[in-house]
Amino acid sequence: MTRWLPFPRMAALLLVVWLLANQSVSPGHILLACALAVVGAWALVAVEFPRAAVRRLSAAVRLGCLVLADIVRSNIAVARIVLGLAPRPNAGFVRIKLDLRSPYALATLACIITSTPGTVWADFDPESRILVVHVLDLVDESDWIHTIGHRYQRPLLEIFG
Repeated sequence: MTRWLPFPRMAALLLVVWLLANQSVSPGHILLACALAVVGAWALVAVEFPRAAVRRLSAAVRLGCLVLADIVRSNIAVARIVLGLAPRPNAGFVRIKLDLRSPYALATLACIITSTPGTVWADFDPESRILVVHVLDLVDESDWIHTIGHRYQRPLLEIFG
């Protein structure tokens, strides 16, 4: 099957997402979704993904719980700012030196930072390993350096090595 259709699960996912996004199962949309799925699956062949292995599943579960709690906490803090219940925020950029080298660990960290309300992954220099994060309410820069360095980076190093 993978000789004719590489990444069959990805192709199936593309097909389903296309049909859900268009909210239609008409023959035209099904045909278009099939074409998109096949082209998308073959496009992935050109991308040579490095091998990834999760070394510690328990660390991934712990990190997931931490991230979920941080997202809830951050949602509440941003809502308070937007509703005017908190003092006016002091936005700013934080530069953080990272030890992560795995592209999967870096991508996971980017997702964590960007999905947490009030923070955005702004830049990363792969040579100097410096990450720049924009923070909506920057009170203490060292607190952010510690949070990202210890709370997120350490588990990611355990998970991806």
